[in-house]
Amino acid sequence: MIGRLAGKLLSKQPPQLLLDVNGVGYEIEAPMSTFFKLPAVGEPLALHTHLVVREDAQLLYGFATLVEKALFRELIKISGIGPKVALAVLSGISADDFWATVRAGETGRLVKVPGIGKKTAERIVVEMRDKAGAGDAGSFITIQPGVPASPLAEARGALEGLGYKPVEAQRLTDAVKQDGMTTDQIIREALKRAAR
Repeated sequence: MIGRLAGKLLSKQPPQLLLDVNGVGYEIEAPMSTFFKLPAVGEPLALHTHLVVREDAQLLYGFATLVEKALFRELIKISGIGPKVALAVLSGISADDFWATVRAGETGRLVKVPGIGKKTAERIVVEMRDKAGAGDAGSFITIQPGVPASPLAEARGALEGLGYKPVEAQRLTDAVKQDGMTTDQIIREALKRAAR
């Protein structure tokens, strides 16, 4: 999986951009929230990426923040939501507003996003509601390219990668965190606590 790319921005024509990485040009699709943060053509750029492999294509999606990438990944897990619709959601609503909308059950706001009808909006709210507590600004830590994540954020991400729900990962890491702990120490202690 290609998780991050850094290189020089060669072109940008929404929703696609072309990134030169050591002489290889990567075509990347990105939401408008990322396009608004892009530098000028010819400038250096680093993006968090997600690769989708289909029978007829390999598609690369890029995001300015890990928060956007995480939300994109959660959205494409929902039946009926593909990468194009997930990009439309990220283009039409910020991550913080999305989670507030899900918590409030405001399907009307989601219906305004192209490609989302009433039933799809209801499915999004129902399937994402249990994750909405972990989707607020306090838990989904925004990480800019080149800025290392905190050990706590990295540990939460690792636990989610192991299959823990975001709310459970947050509960476990909050219960064991102490000043000066490394990511590995937080993960070990959180897993010990989960095994009890």
